Amino acid sequence: MDERNGLRVLVIEDNADAAETLRDLLALFGHQAEIAHTGADGVEVARRRPPDVVLCDIGLPEMDGYAVARELRADPLTAPIRLVALTGYGQDSDRLRAAAAGFDLHLVKPVGPDLLKRLLAGFAEGGPGVAGPGNLQPQG
Repeated sequence: MDERNGLRVLVIEDNADAAETLRDLLALFGHQAEIAHTGADGVEVARRRPPDVVLCDIGLPEMDGYAVARELRADPLTAPIRLVALTGYGQDSDRLRAAAAGFDLHLVKPVGPDLLKRLLAGFAEGGPGVAGPGNLQPQG
């Protein structure tokens, strides 16, 4: 990570408005964000230029977020990336499935900007997630 430019974050989200809003918010926080609108495109982008963090929706068409996580974890080049499920699926079974697929964290939408900022600051500091007060349960 280049401290001057923040983290490199890949947003994998099929809702264009949501993806662009998240990209803009990440830029305000000082991070570089790239968008992929499909799971397959997200995997391709991550392999081409591995980001520090992937924020991935689960309910993607064709290749869902679980498959994205499995693909990224299976590739030695992308396996170290911090994977965060950012999804509307919030049941315990969804969290377990996300952990089994390889996600580090499972966050249920909507995720507030303050929480996202602290999460990324924690990653930037090399920690498991959130910087400062608060607690997110890592998966696994």
